[in-house]
Amino acid sequence: MENIRLQKYLAEAGIASRRTAELFILQGLVKVNGEVVTELGTKVGQDDYVEFKGREVAKPEPKVYIIFNKPVGVLCTVKKGKEKGETILDYIKVKQRVVPVGRLDKDSSGLLLVTNDGDLTLKLTHPRYGKEKEYLVDVNSDITKEFLIKMRTGVLLEEGKTTPAVVQQLDKRKFKIILKQGMNRQIRRMCEELGYRVKKLHRVRINKLELGNLGFGCWKFLKNIDLEKLI
Repeated sequence: MENIRLQKYLAEAGIASRRTAELFILQGLVKVNGEVVTELGTKVGQDDYVEFKGREVAKPEPKVYIIFNKPVGVLCTVKKGKEKGETILDYIKVKQRVVPVGRLDKDSSGLLLVTNDGDLTLKLTHPRYGKEKEYLVDVNSDITKEFLIKMRTGVLLEEGKTTPAVVQQLDKRKFKIILKQGMNRQIRRMCEELGYRVKKLHRVRINKLELGNLGFGCWKFLKNIDLEKLI
């Protein structure tokens, strides 16, 4: 593990959020190698012994980055809840505690990132970073020019009007859409507002990372060159 700021170390170890960890440091509640540390710029590494309120802080888990081709019917969660069905952890078996980056609803398929890297998750999901997500969509009726125009310019939903999107018709009832936004079930709701029903929704790209020929239900660890495509 490379040397990282103490507050990030505490956050990655599950002690608190990074901001709260900073407060703990300033309050003198954290020790490094037996000494109280109150400087937020302090960095620690694999060989350092960190304590919080007198107890050892377990070293953060190694970062893992996974690309998964989620099949239809699989829940985009790591917890079993009221809704029945397989979850992503029925497919992905790793020692680290991982979570999906963003969501794909149960009826959708395609590229899903799974990781324990909170910083990357923020960069890929927060609107201010504007990361592109590309989808292939099949609908139940023939696509009209009016439909394409409205999908491109924005559709009024409960939360407000959607931001402009890149939309390209691929067939009579199939189109590609590229979003930088992430409202809940956004594409389905946009289509419904315009009188269409989504029959198939498949995500094929996040930023510059493409799903490629990875089979449904298959996953693999990402290499550094692939991670660079996400950032």
